[in-house]
Amino acid sequence: MPAPERIPSRSLTDTELLALLGEGALTVLGQVGGASNAVLHCTVAYDGEERTCAYKPVAGEQPLWDFPDGTLAQREVAAYEISRATGWDLVPPTVLRDGPYGQGMVQLWIDGPEDGEDAPELLALVEDEEPGDGWKAVGFADVGEGKTALLVHADDPRLRRLAVLDAVINNGDRKGGHLLPAPGGRLFGIDHGVTFNADDKLRTLLWGWAGEPLTEEALAVLGRLAAELAPGAALATRMAELITPAELEALRERVDGLLKSAVHPRPSGQWPPIPWPPV
Repeated sequence: MPAPERIPSRSLTDTELLALLGEGALTVLGQVGGASNAVLHCTVAYDGEERTCAYKPVAGEQPLWDFPDGTLAQREVAAYEISRATGWDLVPPTVLRDGPYGQGMVQLWIDGPEDGEDAPELLALVEDEEPGDGWKAVGFADVGEGKTALLVHADDPRLRRLAVLDAVINNGDRKGGHLLPAPGGRLFGIDHGVTFNADDKLRTLLWGWAGEPLTEEALAVLGRLAAELAPGAALATRMAELITPAELEALRERVDGLLKSAVHPRPSGQWPPIPWPPV
């Protein structure tokens, strides 16, 4: 399916975007191919504004053995809520609402960089044994014909923040195709349906900082997040609407664990650390 055309529009605040996504009229334009769950490309119009968006109806979710049925859309919204609370805004505005095919997640569509802006190179395969300057090693990958190459990702502060967010939300599927450069040098992560499991499920291509100290910025964000997830706090109340009590408690424990260790997590060894396929 071709990429959607940009819709010229004025800048909207997050509050205005959430109202647009949550209250606007959804028009389905087509289905995004290659996704394991149904992803519909739509427009949403409200109060004279129109945007493109992705709509993932719960009815189009494939059952998973390790997640309750019909909960992936809620987890996408939960990931947005945590991202918003960090202040990093790494997940596009996302709501849970009814649509043409029933309740589902509706998320703002992210356009690529503007004309004249270079898209950043975030992931690469290199023939060297060590990453070059500005890169972090993930591990060696089989590239066929008995050859391997070193998988690396950029040593980019935007990716590093996303690695922290993934550790907090226990993202089980951080693939390369889920990293979306956006206009103005912004970077977003999408596809957060397999998150917030009470068991350690972290699978990501962003292991380059594993075992390294967390930045002072990250520790400050985690400290604020811990306070906002305390029982009775507004964010905790919101999360309780989206994930199970056991998952909420595990979320608190992950944040506390990151604060106590003050380092990026390493693979647990109990779960494949890199998603497949990696893109």
